[in-house]
Amino acid sequence: MKSKGSNFFWPSYADLMTSLFFIMLVLYVLTFVKLRLQQQATEEQLNKIKEIQAAVQELPQEYFTYQPEHKRFILNQQIGFESKESDIREGDKEYLITVGNSIVSLVERLKTKYQDQNIKYLIVIEGMASNIPYSRNFPLSYERALSLFHLWKLNGIEFDPTICEVQIAGSGTGGVGRYSGNEEYKNQQFLIQVVPKIGEIEL
Repeated sequence: MKSKGSNFFWPSYADLMTSLFFIMLVLYVLTFVKLRLQQQATEEQLNKIKEIQAAVQELPQEYFTYQPEHKRFILNQQIGFESKESDIREGDKEYLITVGNSIVSLVERLKTKYQDQNIKYLIVIEGMASNIPYSRNFPLSYERALSLFHLWKLNGIEFDPTICEVQIAGSGTGGVGRYSGNEEYKNQQFLIQVVPKIGEIEL
C-alpha cells in the first residue's frame, strides 16, 4: 500500500522540473539577446575605428602620396639632405612649412569631427640615412627629423597638445620601402606619419 506522502512526490517533482526548464529557457533567451547586442556594438565600434583610420588618410594629395604596400605616406616632393648633413636646404623650407600647416588643418578637422570620441593623434617625424660607411648614421637620421620639428616651431606650426603628441625618431639605415642601388642617396630624407590613438569608442 502506497503512503500518502509518495502520492505527492511525483507531481511536485514534475512541477519543479517544469519550473527549472522555463528558468533555463528564459536565461538562454536573455543570454542570446545580450550576446547579439554585444556583437552589434562591437561591429559598430569596428566600423567607427575604420572610419577614423580612413579620415586620417585624408592628407592633401598635393603634398602626400599613400603607399598601401608599406601603409605609410611619403611626401610628393623629394626632400633630400647633403651627405652626412642634417640641415634642411633653403629651397625645401617653404614647401615643408606648407606641409606642416596642412597637417595642423587636418588634425583640427578631425578634432571637430570626432569631438565626442576619446581620440589622440601621434605625429611621427622619422628621419632616415643612406647606407654609407658612416658611424653616425642613426644619430644623423634623428637630427634630420629634429631639424624639421625646429623649422615648424620657428614658423608657428604647433599641434594641439591636448590631442596631439609629436614623436621625433631616427630609423638610421633600417626600415621598409628604402631606395637601393643608384638611388641609395634618396634615403637621406624623412617621413611624416599621422597615427590615430583610439581609446574607447562611444556609440
